[in-house]
Amino acid sequence: MLNMMERGQAWLASQMTEHASKKVVYCRDAIEVELSATIGKSEYDQDDGEGIVTRSQVRDFLINTHELMESAIGSLPRRGDTIVEVVGFTVFEFEVMSLGNDPPWRYSDPFRFKLRIHTKQVASRET
Repeated sequence: MLNMMERGQAWLASQMTEHASKKVVYCRDAIEVELSATIGKSEYDQDDGEGIVTRSQVRDFLINTHELMESAIGSLPRRGDTIVEVVGFTVFEFEVMSLGNDPPWRYSDPFRFKLRIHTKQVASRET
C-alpha cells in the first residue's frame, strides 16, 4: 500500500510520461525496445588530473523503472547501452555513460519510479 507521498510521486511520474515525454529506442546488443522518455540534463565537473576542472553537461533520459525492467532489456541501465532519439529528420544516438566515478544512472525520485540515465551523443544522421 502506497503512502500519500508515494501516491503523489507515482502521479507525478505518470503525468511526466503522459505529457512531457517522447518515444525513444533503448538498445542493448541486438535487443531494441521502444520506451517513453522525458529529456533532461546533468552537469558535472571533470578534473583532468593537472588541476584543471572542466564543467560538462550530458543529456539525460528519464524512463519509468518498471517499463525498462519489464521490457526485453529486463535490467537496470548499463554503460555502453544506447538510446536513439529522433528529432524532426535527424536521428541522434546516445551512449549510456558514467559521470566521473558515479554510475551511469540514478533514481530520479525517492521511490524509484523513474531512472535518470546519463548519456553522451555518439552519432547523428539525417533520414
